[in-house]
Amino acid sequence: MASRKKLIAGNWKMNKTSADAVALVQELVGAIGRQVDVDVVVCPPFTALEGVGKVLEGSSVKLGAQNMHFEANGAYTGEISAPMLRALFATHVILGHSERRAYFGETDALVNKKLLAALKNQLRPILCVGETLAEREAGTTLKVVQTQLEAGLDGVSKELASSIIVAYEPVWAIGTGKVATTEQAQEVHGFIRGLLTKLFGEALAMRVRILYGGSMKPANAPELLAQKDIDGGLIGGASLEARSFVDLVNAAAAK
Repeated sequence: MASRKKLIAGNWKMNKTSADAVALVQELVGAIGRQVDVDVVVCPPFTALEGVGKVLEGSSVKLGAQNMHFEANGAYTGEISAPMLRALFATHVILGHSERRAYFGETDALVNKKLLAALKNQLRPILCVGETLAEREAGTTLKVVQTQLEAGLDGVSKELASSIIVAYEPVWAIGTGKVATTEQAQEVHGFIRGLLTKLFGEALAMRVRILYGGSMKPANAPELLAQKDIDGGLIGGASLEARSFVDLVNAAAAK
């Protein structure tokens, strides 16, 4: 659908010092900082947000964070709040990433609290959903995705729902080199679109962007991005090197 502009978001995870991050984003701004055909977001570690944000000023590339706490402030040692992110001019935040769920015990209810706090602070959440290999093999992929999506979006008003971005990440395809087949990816993206239609109505569901987050690379991006319900990518490893990330942005622009 022409009204959904493709979005390529880079999740740098726990990589890059502040100096390394600034160097990478300077390369990115030089290559794609003026293009407007594709929305581009980079999500460096917290320690690099301020430095990266300064380099991004005046470019079309947006700044995102990889996580946040649901409270605005308080005795939460080691945590970062939405107002702190906004003060650094971050516009997006990744929530519910499979690594947060698996390694840090984040539940659907916690992800939902964070998502509501992000929306309240004018941050655009990138809500991650997806199944493990065991769940895929057990045939429960759609059930798992439905549970995570509906719980994550609980209490979201129709007015705010259009700000949300959903990322489908088959957990078994993250950092493994395995990729869901184009058909597998489109099936789940189409299913998510259907769930959004039930929750918010068709008009709004057709505006929400759904990203693919399972080892998208320049080699497989064109085929994935050609699918009608795949609106971009949440990129891990390929976002850490300027050339591959730029190639992905260009692949999205070609669609």
